[in-house]
Amino acid sequence: MSKQRILIKYGGNAMISPQLQQEIAAQIFKLQETGNEVVMVHGGGPFINKALEKAAIKSQFVDGLRVTEAIAFAEIQKALIGEVNADLISTLNQNNIKAVGLSGKDGGMVQAKKYQHQAADGSQVDLGLVGDITHIDDSLINLLCGSGYVPVVACVADGTDGTSYNINADTFAGKLAAAIHADQLIVLTDVDGLFLRFPDPESIIHELDEAAVKEHMGTTIQGGMIPKIQSCVLALNAGVRKAIILNGTKPAQISEYVIENKKIGTTLTL
Repeated sequence: MSKQRILIKYGGNAMISPQLQQEIAAQIFKLQETGNEVVMVHGGGPFINKALEKAAIKSQFVDGLRVTEAIAFAEIQKALIGEVNADLISTLNQNNIKAVGLSGKDGGMVQAKKYQHQAADGSQVDLGLVGDITHIDDSLINLLCGSGYVPVVACVADGTDGTSYNINADTFAGKLAAAIHADQLIVLTDVDGLFLRFPDPESIIHELDEAAVKEHMGTTIQGGMIPKIQSCVLALNAGVRKAIILNGTKPAQISEYVIENKKIGTTLTL
């Protein structure tokens, strides 16, 4: 198997359970041991919800995207970088992985502008300090991967005017995968993939092309699955070779897919 660069979007329940965190770390170690470069991008939904609740700030979502007021952003940044990222680095390092914690801000790696969201009815919705990535500099990631490190990236970035933005982790992962020329994008969720009739295991959709995505959008694909599927399609269109949705609560799926080529999850194709 030739050396590949794999970007893993880490989120959902696999982040909350210390046991699953350890198992994910063991999988990443396995990927590195077999000669692959690994980059991680993480969200922090449950931790953010808890931090906002503690600060008595209400969580609001529009089409699966978090509305981010300035007061909420301060708490989100603290939770993502100060808690989720820092804890993840500890877990990975404990598992013999040389992990480096970053956000889009480091080295000016990711630049963003305010995201203009269009709702299904065509109206513009103000999501506050939610960013849209305008530019990614891949040099820091290349430097780290080339030296055997695993970059672990939190999804905040600055605008040219210094305004900080929260960026949807799925979108961030898709764009970063494209910018760093990843061979594979693996998006971890809490389910085995996309189902036609959830949770009937017989109805899992193993392969989905762009035309089928359009067909299922808003029906089979809804809520938090929308940005996940969209980020996969975006990555593929930008040259990432493979994009797949796997179950992060079953960490063994990662090496089963990458190393053993098992037919699991939902693979996106063009």
